Amino acid sequence: MQFGYSEVCLEHDPGPRHPETPDRLRAIRERLKRKHGVEYVDAGPADLETIAAVHDREYVESVEEFCADGGGDWDPDTSAVEATWDAIQHSTGLACWAVDAALEGASGRQTPFSLGRPPGHHAVYDDAMGFCFANNAAIAAQHALDSDDFDVERVAIVDWDVHHGNGTQDIFYDRDDVVFVSLHEQGLYPGTGDVDETGEGAGTGATMNFPLPAGTGDAAYLAAVDGPITTVLEDADIDLLLVSAGFDAHRHDPISRIRLSTEAYALLTDRLRAVADECNAGLAFVLEGGYSLDVLADSVAMVHETFDGREPIEPNGDFSDDAAAVIEDVADAHGL
Repeated sequence: MQFGYSEVCLEHDPGPRHPETPDRLRAIRERLKRKHGVEYVDAGPADLETIAAVHDREYVESVEEFCADGGGDWDPDTSAVEATWDAIQHSTGLACWAVDAALEGASGRQTPFSLGRPPGHHAVYDDAMGFCFANNAAIAAQHALDSDDFDVERVAIVDWDVHHGNGTQDIFYDRDDVVFVSLHEQGLYPGTGDVDETGEGAGTGATMNFPLPAGTGDAAYLAAVDGPITTVLEDADIDLLLVSAGFDAHRHDPISRIRLSTEAYALLTDRLRAVADECNAGLAFVLEGGYSLDVLADSVAMVHETFDGREPIEPNGDFSDDAAAVIEDVADAHGL
């Protein structure tokens, strides 16, 4: 794979006890040293106009000023230092690079994966939260839609981070040019993402949420992808599939109770690659969460291995009635 990476993103440091540490990127890089076919690209920073295409401009300017003044605690979870603004610009720039590369035809072993931080999927239109200041995936999706270089009419964002991508949903909730799908743990921060949150206005039906119960494992995630998610994405006539790739749904992540294996990320990658191929859509990945350093590094490496020719291993066993009920409810909510 091609990995977007910038040393500038290491300069964002929320503090020694914060889980969203620069060591996350260092661990990924160290793990990928063992893999063949890894390439790194350092894209340029996104400018304020690109970020403000999906965020309130006054909010974006306030974040820049907040960092210039030395940063601090924006809220109890979300902190910045002076260097955070540069990291935000490079993280969003890397996400935009990833979609550009995908739309230019990068695929297979050249599939792009943006390793930026701070992460983004909790950042709403006019506020930061949940470690996130700028919504990298949303900015990249809008960048693709606005680009004169590509004929992009509809983008899909699939968010497999264990937390609901409330910021991405907030930004695109009333639009039909972005299909947003989130698989997340029910009741976990930020407490949004119910099945009946399906969009409004022109965006009615373009948001799909799977609030899965604690303890859910690989088989249920695959059933969701193989069923309602694939159906909706293939019907949507998408030009770009963007994965908000958090790895905190892993069974060994310290802040969640979803029970995915490392192998699950190979399986999910393989399934979504097949959907993108069927839709003739570009495919790109943008890093979100993941807070066990070893698990995060192994899981990113597993995504890479999937594009490097490794065949995923199908899981054994069924899944709970509660998880099955969520998948059925989602299908019903979308008329499937």
